[in-house]
Amino acid sequence: MAEKSFIVTTRTISGKKTRFLRREGITPAHLFGQGLASVAVQCPTGELRRAIALKGTTRLMDLRLDDEKETRSVFIREIQRDALSGELVHVDFYQVNKKRKIRVAVPLVLVGDAPASKLKNNIIEQLMSEVEVESLPGELPPQIEVDITSLAEANQALCVSDVITSSGVVIMAAPEQLIVKVSTIAEEKVAETAAAEAAEAGKSPVEAAKAEKSEKK
Repeated sequence: MAEKSFIVTTRTISGKKTRFLRREGITPAHLFGQGLASVAVQCPTGELRRAIALKGTTRLMDLRLDDEKETRSVFIREIQRDALSGELVHVDFYQVNKKRKIRVAVPLVLVGDAPASKLKNNIIEQLMSEVEVESLPGELPPQIEVDITSLAEANQALCVSDVITSSGVVIMAAPEQLIVKVSTIAEEKVAETAAAEAAEAGKSPVEAAKAEKSEKK
């Protein structure tokens, strides 16, 4: 079954008056792209929420403007939300040429279990949460997985050069840039962490200390 196009309509309301649109369940947006003048548009908030949940900011979607016969290939480029309520305020759609490469920041997701994390005082630190890549729009991955199962000892790390991507995707970051590493924390810090966790669980400092000693045996 062909994917249904996301429909937006030309917007005539701008500035502070857009708050009236939001009250009616409509989110103001802009459509722009390579060689394309910015167009003020609007779309139903409920449908936009579903599109964001499904596509995020790294998946292509077919967008139809008003009654145009041809759809446009776009990404959801920027999502603005109210700082207090989290409600959608504004969205930017970026139209692309499927035959021209683009650069986009893609999330880095750690997968697998690192043996080092099971050793006392070790923690897994993710130093990069996303990385810029270059590829054709249709080859852009929604995320890049970083396998951490090789991390078995303290001070081991994985850098950009350790990440495997498909042949059409090029990571733009420096090869030596660290993505994730195994760090160690001091005994005092371990005790502080245990006490904090115990406090959240409703335990007294004495009970936390006993629990910490029990784990060391």
